[in-house]
Amino acid sequence: MLRRTFLPALLLLIACVALSGALYAQLETGERGILPLDSSGTLEISGIHVDVAGKDASSARYAGWRLAQRGGFRALWAKTHGRPASEAPNLPDSVLDGLVSSIIVEREQIGPNRYIADLGILFDRARAGELLGVGGEMRRSAPMLLIPITITGGTATSVELRNAWQRAWAQFRTSQSSIDYVRVSGMGVDPLLVNAAQTNRPGRGWWRNLVDLYGAADILVAEVQLQRLYPGGPARARFIAHHGPDNEIIGGFSLTAANSDAIPAMMNEGVRRMDELYSDALAAGRLQRDSTLDLPLPPPLPEEVVEAPPAQQQGNAFQVQIAATNVNTYNFAMAHLRTLPGMSQVIPQSINPSGTSYVLVSYKGTGPQLAGALIARGWSADSSGTVVRMSGGAGPPPPVPQPPAPTPAPTLPVTNSQ
Repeated sequence: MLRRTFLPALLLLIACVALSGALYAQLETGERGILPLDSSGTLEISGIHVDVAGKDASSARYAGWRLAQRGGFRALWAKTHGRPASEAPNLPDSVLDGLVSSIIVEREQIGPNRYIADLGILFDRARAGELLGVGGEMRRSAPMLLIPITITGGTATSVELRNAWQRAWAQFRTSQSSIDYVRVSGMGVDPLLVNAAQTNRPGRGWWRNLVDLYGAADILVAEVQLQRLYPGGPARARFIAHHGPDNEIIGGFSLTAANSDAIPAMMNEGVRRMDELYSDALAAGRLQRDSTLDLPLPPPLPEEVVEAPPAQQQGNAFQVQIAATNVNTYNFAMAHLRTLPGMSQVIPQSINPSGTSYVLVSYKGTGPQLAGALIARGWSADSSGTVVRMSGGAGPPPPVPQPPAPTPAPTLPVTNSQ
């Protein structure tokens, strides 16, 4: 009876352990995203080898770090000025402590009273710049969106999964590079936007959206083709540097690794040498932005057709005072004014059929000429400046002559042909 009760509980426990293990494995293998190191404010020197002894392990390690700081500053000074390290100034440890921002342990072996290590030293750019002669801002390229591509086993990946190539670029310190890299972390929507398929996309519309989204001006594609002799054994990698949306090849090289443990170091060396390829191409003027990445100019606006205002008929303005005794006299006076040759405009101002009416006219002529034209039609008229007075009475104005009738076309004689 006890066995029957214990068996379902044991099976349930095994199932829970298996499920948790599968979930843990899924989280480990499916995890992605490596944040790039921000090294814009530091100066780096690597590969400082130290081998010192001390009374204990802690003292030996402290002495090794002190020695690495001194050697690192001399090596960085020599690299900056292109002169031998023996000519570098010897700074006291108290000054070096203020210049060094951090120490990177590349490889170390700690014994009871001995310390052997390869170290990297990061110097603060603002503090060490004056002593090294690099106090100003470094002239760099336009922001370049970097897309790392790894091809292994016939599969091309970028930032979809964590890999040694992306990690090497994320850990690369760009403070002394002339290329302003825009590196993606692989988190969020990065795997959907920045992937191997995108590098083969010919269309420019999506490329424009991509560089605008990441704040870049151009594209760099760093490709590595990794081949392993057998799992865990020697590996060979072919590195190819591309530029632009059309994958223009800048250069390439090959590196080898003795085993899988040496692949990260090979990738780090590949990043360093590929950065040199891009820097040399920038100095030679080869990293020119493709003009098709610029937004096309908007179509020109339609030209507005502005109609010219009708030409105003030239004439002189006069005020005509009509002295009438009835409405018929006023109507005849207005009709005569409108039909006078040279009259272009007649506008009544004040109408008084049994008294004096005021009319504003535009007449091509002088005041005496207007008065003479009215007298010729049977009115009494006189002018004074721009005022013309008319009175009396006259019949309706003469009719307007009709245009002549068109001349009929001549008819040709018709002949009968037999």
